[in-house]
Amino acid sequence: MRLPPARATTALVIVTSGVWLTSFLLKAQDLWAMKAGFIPARLHGWSSGVPSFPFWITPLSATFAHGGLMHIAFNMAMLAFCGRYVEMIIGSRKFLWLYVIGAYSSALSQYFCYPTSQDPMIGASGAISALFGAYAILFGREPQIFSTRWMNHGVQILWLAAAWSILQILIGISESPSLMLATAAHIGGFITGLICIRPLLYFHYHNKFKKYKM
Repeated sequence: MRLPPARATTALVIVTSGVWLTSFLLKAQDLWAMKAGFIPARLHGWSSGVPSFPFWITPLSATFAHGGLMHIAFNMAMLAFCGRYVEMIIGSRKFLWLYVIGAYSSALSQYFCYPTSQDPMIGASGAISALFGAYAILFGREPQIFSTRWMNHGVQILWLAAAWSILQILIGISESPSLMLATAAHIGGFITGLICIRPLLYFHYHNKFKKYKM
């Protein structure tokens, strides 16, 4: 099956992979993580002593910092797969908006759970989780429990959010305690995708309809 073309998704994969490869070749991954990573404790005045990006931009810059090869490879595979289909449906501009919103909401979730953490949160998995949440809504089957569609949609969101949250917690517990650091970000990003995809879908096709109507 041939995947649909997606310029924004492809650009994100290329740029993110290029940044990781550059930091890897320069042996500067740890330094880059401290510079670009989201560190909750910085909001309270803590400093690592390393010149870093402004705190407000680190939820986004953190998506361009990754650890080892498996980290970047898995994230980019998920981005390439889910991103293409989500972008195909809502368009490149709204796709990028969802990616950015997912990055910030995942960082906010991380902060609420670990407000004094001095460990940098790195990786695009929070933003990608938002895309995955959107993908689950777009291509999942809405349960037919109630007579009204909005109630069925609400049940779908609650079910997917609960299933994803339990899965992330179990993965964090079973694999390694360090993985729990990203659990909140993954959950926050996914729920953001579940909630935001319908409005983005509406505005995308509503604007298209208005353009053709004029």
